Amino acid sequence: MTKVAASILSADLANLQSDCTRLLDAGADLMHFDVMDGHFVPNISYGAPVLKCLHAALPEVYYDVHLMISEPARYAPDFAKAGANLITFHLEAVPDAVGETIDAIRATGCQVGISIRPGTPVEAVYPYLDAVDLVLVMSVEPGFGGQKFIPATPERIAAIRTECDRRGLSTLIEVDGGVNVETGPLCSEAGADWLVAGSSLFNAADPAAVARVLHSK
Repeated sequence: MTKVAASILSADLANLQSDCTRLLDAGADLMHFDVMDGHFVPNISYGAPVLKCLHAALPEVYYDVHLMISEPARYAPDFAKAGANLITFHLEAVPDAVGETIDAIRATGCQVGISIRPGTPVEAVYPYLDAVDLVLVMSVEPGFGGQKFIPATPERIAAIRTECDRRGLSTLIEVDGGVNVETGPLCSEAGADWLVAGSSLFNAADPAAVARVLHSK
């Protein structure tokens, strides 16, 4: 069954613990924690201290940390210590140090993910599919929540799934950006394992109903 990752970028940060608990009770499987530095992407979000506090309050939750930052290897240990289970970095942030970044994250004890922007060819991640646990396909330009889903995304997911299957790999595929009850099932059918949902989940009148649709495959 497809897993639902609730993106806390859309949460009420003044009531973060209770808002996350509300979504977990509604059916979210894990929490997606977006980190932005104002350099790799134009926005700034939050850092390891926020994750540390959230992990202390909700220690049983799986934390999927998405580093949209220029120096992922430098900061990965801080997020690992704060409670991250999986740390994803952007290929575009370190094009000449992808292998070293994978090794640096792996050394923290966390699982490793690699992400690509919508404009990056999917083939760019193929050399690393056997070295990471997850590929995160961005379905919007990274940096801000609430953007519209890019229609070409399912085709990109399907291409990565086909390559993984061809090589006998169990690498997970995650999609992030504009995921809702219409676009989420399209991604699942294309081969996505995890769906990141932010505003469509946190702002829903009935988040449990949204989670049921996203879980449907």
